[in-house]
Amino acid sequence: MPRLFTGIEIPLAIGEALARHRGGLPGARWVEPTDYHITLRFIGDVDGGLAEEIAVALGETRPRGVLPLGLDGLASFGRERPNAVFARVVPSPGLDELQAEQERLMRRLGLKPDTRRFTPHVTLARLRREATPEAVAHYLALQGAFAPLAFTAERFALYSARDSVGGGPYVVEAAYPLDETGGP
Repeated sequence: MPRLFTGIEIPLAIGEALARHRGGLPGARWVEPTDYHITLRFIGDVDGGLAEEIAVALGETRPRGVLPLGLDGLASFGRERPNAVFARVVPSPGLDELQAEQERLMRRLGLKPDTRRFTPHVTLARLRREATPEAVAHYLALQGAFAPLAFTAERFALYSARDSVGGGPYVVEAAYPLDETGGP
């Protein structure tokens, strides 16, 4: 059964810039820069038939044009016990609309709603217990601010993840242009 999600790929140059923030945080498992992405909709483990239906349904996504996106600093998830360090995505109505449309498409296929609030981000590291709140705060004080990074997303992708701790490496199973041509 593949474990699937949809997302926006991070261009190589942006990934290299984000990778400069790797290191200096005990207990961090750093994500490989080639696996950086912005998750739009986590789908989970599905059988091959549903995976095919999902791939077809995503092809019905409304053309909207390319999406200008930006990253503006580092932050962490988990207050009492931090569990991830990520790059913040600058708020984007177009990205929010794309994510909401994908949520509707997945629900139409019978998938349960994603109950988490959409917080677009690029995960840089997953944190183990050794990454104390104090260590994370110190890391963010040193690394958290950077000159904004900007790129244009021309497509989104349906990814599969191998069944492992941390997920990666991720494989693009299908890609869908955001411009007027539509389809995978």
